[in-house]
Amino acid sequence: MRDHDEIWNEWKRLVNMAPATLEKWLATDNSNAVGDTKSGAASSGKTGGGESTGHKSGRRIIEIKHTAKEALGDEDWAHMAKVVGYIKRHAKQRPEGDVTETHWRYSLMNWGHDPLKD
Repeated sequence: MRDHDEIWNEWKRLVNMAPATLEKWLATDNSNAVGDTKSGAASSGKTGGGESTGHKSGRRIIEIKHTAKEALGDEDWAHMAKVVGYIKRHAKQRPEGDVTETHWRYSLMNWGHDPLKD
C-alpha cells in the first residue's frame, strides 16, 4: 500500500478542481447523466436511476478537500487512493478529438479531475 505522502502528492496533482467548482459541477445535469450506480446500470438524473459512484465520490472529495491533512482518517486516505487510481486509469482511456462535451470528461470531473486543466 502506498504511504500517505505518495497519496497526498498524487491527490494534489490529479484532483485539480476546487471544492466550490466541483460542488457547482455536481449540481449539473451533465454530472448526473454519467457513471455507474451500485446496480451497475448507467445513472441518469432524469430517470431516477440513483446516484452514480463517481457523483457520490465527488461529494466525498469536497469533504476531504475541506479537511486538514493532519485530520484525515484511514477512510479518507483509502478514498483518496481510490480517487487517484480511478483518475489515472480513466485518463488513459481518453477518446480522440475534442473531449470538451464528452461523457469521458464528465465522469472524470465527477471524480474531481478536469482533463482540460492539464
